[in-house]
Amino acid sequence: MGDFAPDLWSHPRLLAAVADEDWGAVFRTYRRLTGTSQMVLGARVGLVQPDVSEIERGRRRVTSVEVRQRIIAGLGIPSERLPGGEAGADALPVSGLAFAGIAPDEDLLARVTTAVDGAHRVDSATLDWLDRLLAEHRRAEDFIGSAPLVEVMGRQLRTVVDLYAGARGPLVERVVRLASEHAQFLAWMAQDQGRTAAALAWYDRSHEWALEAGDADMAATTLSMKAHMAWSGGQGQRCVRLAEAARWSAPHASPGVRGMAAQMAARGHALNKDADSARRLLDEAQELIARAARSPEDEPPWMYFYDETWFTLQHGMAAMHLGAWRTASQHLTAGLAALPPDYRRDLAWYRSCQAHAYAAAGEAEQSLAAALASVPDAAEVGRPHAWHELHATAATLLRHGAPEGRELADALRAHD
Repeated sequence: MGDFAPDLWSHPRLLAAVADEDWGAVFRTYRRLTGTSQMVLGARVGLVQPDVSEIERGRRRVTSVEVRQRIIAGLGIPSERLPGGEAGADALPVSGLAFAGIAPDEDLLARVTTAVDGAHRVDSATLDWLDRLLAEHRRAEDFIGSAPLVEVMGRQLRTVVDLYAGARGPLVERVVRLASEHAQFLAWMAQDQGRTAAALAWYDRSHEWALEAGDADMAATTLSMKAHMAWSGGQGQRCVRLAEAARWSAPHASPGVRGMAAQMAARGHALNKDADSARRLLDEAQELIARAARSPEDEPPWMYFYDETWFTLQHGMAAMHLGAWRTASQHLTAGLAALPPDYRRDLAWYRSCQAHAYAAAGEAEQSLAAALASVPDAAEVGRPHAWHELHATAATLLRHGAPEGRELADALRAHD
């Protein structure tokens, strides 16, 4: 930011405002010293202009740690100027928000703001930007987990809903579809955090909006994700029924979406110990995934993760339910080798499952190595699911009389 003097953060009024964490005074003084508009300042810190105005007037307080750190990073406040000289305070906790090119230019930001205020009708450029922003948040969640993004995405959904009043013609359907995608992402994050009731409510809302928008891909996806929730809760028959509902209710969905439903039904059958049905559906899912890989442009944007690597990992999960522990560990090992190293939550989960498969197969040393590799990320971004799986692994090792079980239990206790 080269539009102000290097000694900006030595200005006494700014220093006093930062020391008091009076962000309204920070905004007012910063804008007066730099000649920056509220819209430009908002773009720098990830807030819309009305929010900047509310903070400046004292009508809204900054209570979120994430918003506070966005302000620090966006305005370039030196760490030594912060109360206590916070080290690293200028680092965003949500790295996805710092991706280059996400922030709208000033003209687009003005259109978004006025559309939300009801002053103008929403346009395609606004919705294109929100589509891209949602995609970037999905990818950020792969790296950092869901917890830092829940508040951000809740606010983003409210913005999308506010746009509905200003939409006309075919843009109405786009706004409803975009709301459905946001609700599905919020549902997934609630599910990831073990908040079952909230996840089911968001999936139901997403499904309703998908039907309203005529979006067969999202309607089927929400049913498959509810099947995943049933599978996570050990409800094999419910998992199968929901996955089959996704299959028959949207026969013209994309190959990837239909493949997801087929593999979810397979996992439900595996949970019920129906090996023949599980293997038949896994074969069907694999064929659909191969078709999706040949034409990725035909897949909806939220299916970016669904590929051979992901299917290999799911195949390993089905094998675990069937008690084929060595087969499970082989699939999980192959899938883990292909996962990007920054996918911390997924690495934590599948490593914990790999450790469990090794333990049940009697390979205690390999189980402990996989579990210990998973513990740090499971403790930080993999609770509750990966964390619970690691405890199950320790219990399995102890039942087998393996000393590695005690070592793993001690490592888990150190992170509790």
